[in-house]
Amino acid sequence: MAQKNNSSSSVDVSILSSGVKIEGKIYSEGNMRIDGKVFGDVTVNGNLTLGDSSEVEGDIRAMNVTLSGNVKGLVEANEKVILEANSSLEGELTAKILVIEEGAKFNGKSNMNSVKSKSEVADANKK
Repeated sequence: MAQKNNSSSSVDVSILSSGVKIEGKIYSEGNMRIDGKVFGDVTVNGNLTLGDSSEVEGDIRAMNVTLSGNVKGLVEANEKVILEANSSLEGELTAKILVIEEGAKFNGKSNMNSVKSKSEVADANKK
């Protein structure tokens, strides 16, 4: 009988529920979903999903970012950023791929170049 690999970090998702407010930096090695409020920087080495009720004031760095809520600050994705229909982004955005759905609000500057590698993001977070 084959043994199941216990390394499930690629599918694990950390969740910050609505009604939760955090002031300070958040760092995650895996995927993360935020439905609450964050006043500070968010660094995720996986995918970051910001739900309808999410509010983030600070810089965001992740592999991919899907935004349904509100963000004020810098958003850097190594791959793709999706601004869903009811989302609002005020600030600077950097990603290789940018998808803006009808109804999304984006007020700021975008840059379609690649961003820092995972190790550069991790090193910057340790400072």
